[in-house]
Amino acid sequence: MEATAPSVGAGANGSLAAAARAQVGPPTNPMATALLTDQYQFSMAYAYWKAGKHADHAVFDLYFRKNPFGGEFTVFAGLEECIKFIANFKFTEDEISFLQSVMPMCEDSFFDYLRGIDCSDVEVYSIPEGSVVFPKVPLMRVEGPVAVVQLLETPFVNLINYASLVTTNAARHRHVAGKSKVLMEFGLRRAQGPDGAISASKYCFMGGFDATSNVLAGHLFGIPLRGTHSHAYVSSYMSLDEIPDRTLRNKDGSKICKDFVSLVKEWLCKIQVADSLRNVFGDTNQSELAAFASYALAFPSSFLALVDTYDVMRSGIPNFCAVALALHDLGYKASGIRLDSGDLAYLSIETRKVFHAIEKEFNIPGFGKMIITASNDLNEETIDALNKQGHEVDAFGIGTYLVTCYSQAALGCVFKLVEINSRPRIKLSEDVAKVSIPCKKRCFRLYGKEGYPLVDIMIRESEPSPKEGERILCRHPFLESKRAYVVPQHVEELLHCYWPGSSDKPRAELPPLEKIRSRCMQQLEKLRPDHIRRLNPTPYKVSVSAKLYEFIHYLWLNEAPVGELQ
Repeated sequence: MEATAPSVGAGANGSLAAAARAQVGPPTNPMATALLTDQYQFSMAYAYWKAGKHADHAVFDLYFRKNPFGGEFTVFAGLEECIKFIANFKFTEDEISFLQSVMPMCEDSFFDYLRGIDCSDVEVYSIPEGSVVFPKVPLMRVEGPVAVVQLLETPFVNLINYASLVTTNAARHRHVAGKSKVLMEFGLRRAQGPDGAISASKYCFMGGFDATSNVLAGHLFGIPLRGTHSHAYVSSYMSLDEIPDRTLRNKDGSKICKDFVSLVKEWLCKIQVADSLRNVFGDTNQSELAAFASYALAFPSSFLALVDTYDVMRSGIPNFCAVALALHDLGYKASGIRLDSGDLAYLSIETRKVFHAIEKEFNIPGFGKMIITASNDLNEETIDALNKQGHEVDAFGIGTYLVTCYSQAALGCVFKLVEINSRPRIKLSEDVAKVSIPCKKRCFRLYGKEGYPLVDIMIRESEPSPKEGERILCRHPFLESKRAYVVPQHVEELLHCYWPGSSDKPRAELPPLEKIRSRCMQQLEKLRPDHIRRLNPTPYKVSVSAKLYEFIHYLWLNEAPVGELQ
């Protein structure tokens, strides 16, 4: 018997969907279309439709099972892109034609059904983006017609997996570097394709980085841009004679220096014979000096030089200082230097000594505080090692290990059915970590007297909410002996409605990127230090209510087949 296909996108629901699309805008990546899913999702959708089950009301939880990078926290990211995805979820005629060509066994009426669906009858409840989250707790609860929600599984997991992984990686780098250091994401050239690079820039900023080298990401998301020049720029110069226009107007515009290069050379001579720097500097590479002088003429207000093309201490640093001092004569202040090779701790310390010596020798206030930036395949471990050695680096440019999440390939998000037509469902496994927590749930974070979060607790939707000052029993979902009473001083509900579908429920706003970044930083500051330390962090507690615990084990025993010994 042929299943009927109601036109879900018609009438009032269609108008709501159109209004929502206009409000949230299209997905950042144009490849995020309704076809961006696994083939078996369409196979299941057809099987649901064929059995007349496609409109059954289903509830799915999206969560992960283990924190990444050997740590005990994760930062949730990717929500905005998921909401944009469902706001624009609609099959085009071209996509329908393609599906017909690869699924010729399916009845024509099924494709009519696909033409009519959108996400007007889907509801999405989520933890706010930028929040610190923990295993087993639903990041998102998605409910609606089972066939439609099933089609959302793969794109949602795709949009959240990498986003949360790289945001967490960035947050870990921020934690080890400390609040005072400037962190710049330099990963565009090493990222997994253009879409990986754009995502990395966005989510590294969310995770606490200050800037990116990715110009398109700066344009799309308003992330501050940073960058200097490459070794190629330095080595492209052969001599000072290659600088045709040597004029530079004073910063205040009062006069013009007719030969900036000569002024640079004068300062280099002064540095070489200065009492406090005597016998420190000899002859420097003149082609490097030419490159620095030329770059300073182009960017006198933001001159920052890469100093390791030839020799950092014998050439790069004295050449930089000569150009910086010449700029100072004209009212400009150089930004600093970048180290991209060698012993970064030693070179930064020696460089700082030279800057302080020049400040004292020539009475140039602030010269000793010139910014020292380090790059060169940095990661969480190398920054930690630099901290232990002692260094004078002010800013870190981090690329490969950051954006590729080199130490962990994926977060491992899953999307599990927990209820169908108001009937709770459970997924069992011999591996207890893979047993799902059934039924539609509400989730809360309970805070203690010192203001730190103590435990996250999941309860059945029908249960009363935990209250401040009232004792509640928190149980491990699966281990009977692990339980504790908590008297919360503050209770925070975690899941909020970000997509109400056709219901009249209020919709939580999607904040701008800068606010999400601030939330991430604030959330990390709320955690106890032992939860976020690099070595042997303390696991954060995730629990269920006593009633949910009892229900999990009742359903488990009900669904698990009983073996027979012979």
